[in-house]
Amino acid sequence: MAKPVEFGIGFLTGRTNICNIINNCYKDMIEQVKDYEGGVNLTIFILYDLEYQHTKREEFYTLKDDVYKKIQIKYITPEDIEEEKKILKSRYKLTKSEVNLILGTGYARARNAIMYFAIKRKIDYLLFWDDDEYPYANIKGENGEIIWKKQNNILEHLNVIPDADVTVGHRCGNMSPVPYIDFNDANIKEQDFKEYIEAVSNEVISWESVKENMNKDSGGITFAETDITEGKDKIVLKHVGIKKWLYASGICINLTHLDKIPAFYNPPLARGEDTFFCTLLSQAKVVKVPTYHFHDSFLKYTGILKGKFPKKFEKPPLNDSSVGERFLLASLGWIKYKPLLMYIMQRNTYLKDIAIAKEKLKNSIEKINKIFPDNDFLCLVDEFDKYDESVQEHYKEYLKTNDVWNRIKAQIHEGIMPEN
Repeated sequence: MAKPVEFGIGFLTGRTNICNIINNCYKDMIEQVKDYEGGVNLTIFILYDLEYQHTKREEFYTLKDDVYKKIQIKYITPEDIEEEKKILKSRYKLTKSEVNLILGTGYARARNAIMYFAIKRKIDYLLFWDDDEYPYANIKGENGEIIWKKQNNILEHLNVIPDADVTVGHRCGNMSPVPYIDFNDANIKEQDFKEYIEAVSNEVISWESVKENMNKDSGGITFAETDITEGKDKIVLKHVGIKKWLYASGICINLTHLDKIPAFYNPPLARGEDTFFCTLLSQAKVVKVPTYHFHDSFLKYTGILKGKFPKKFEKPPLNDSSVGERFLLASLGWIKYKPLLMYIMQRNTYLKDIAIAKEKLKNSIEKINKIFPDNDFLCLVDEFDKYDESVQEHYKEYLKTNDVWNRIKAQIHEGIMPEN
């Protein structure tokens, strides 16, 4: 008789919306896998960051009693991480600076920590799920109405991941935290906003993608494709990290194929952890599976989790301070990893390309600041300069992170695993 599959779901979070997601989705998680041959044991990993929104610890412990009865819950606390660093240094002969590259808070180190704790618990497959994404797809009906369809976001990965190294789902809803702007009403010209987006752009965010969303009559919301929601789209991705990139949420990792799995990395206080993960997936089999997460980047549609589906999408108003703050934080995260991405992908033209991006930022930043008066976008200029100056240091860290991760994996392969 086959042993049950050990399936992990990893949440790294600084927002208490995570409890809302789990409390409202746990029954469906169980329902999805109840008939899976051999059985499935689910474990949810929650790594919380108290500094992100200055949250109190107890706010992350509001799961329903029934959740604990039906699913294994593993909180990864700040104390757990510090204790594990001591064990890693002792057992694997790593230095303090080396373990700090792998374990901690922040986007990349938190994902590495969840991977590591999942390996300790002998998890076979680990699905990352963000705290602003819900397992539903919004489909545009023939008469323009919104049709909502629940997604088998665990089962679809589970059906494919045993024969792959990484699987990834699709995303609908807000594709990014770039707010919708009506250039007829807003105090900014389209050309100025275009320059700004081109300055902060990356492998996923481009002026073409932003403009496409703004040309829609849905306030920047992307709809799901019906064929995909019906399970008709399983694609083996080629050239991952060169021509195709993955969002970290919705990535499922085969931990039984650990030799093919790189570490996550991002420069200090930056984003891009999924990007730099992708740059090292050239030898991995990556499959896109037919399931969606609805991305609620401004947390305007949390009622979806309780079955309160919007009949139309509202455009987030620019005078909403939370919209400007979310966009500023995203822009900071992007601008801080852009130099390293350019350094890795276009080393020969780096100096020329970074100078062009800086010029576009300086030309547009004051106009951006005027439409978000509650947020200081001017800080982006200094941050861009600082991360450009540090790009070679960050490149060495990126390489070192995976060197340390490979040494840990070699020890695990030899059966040298810290005790639970």
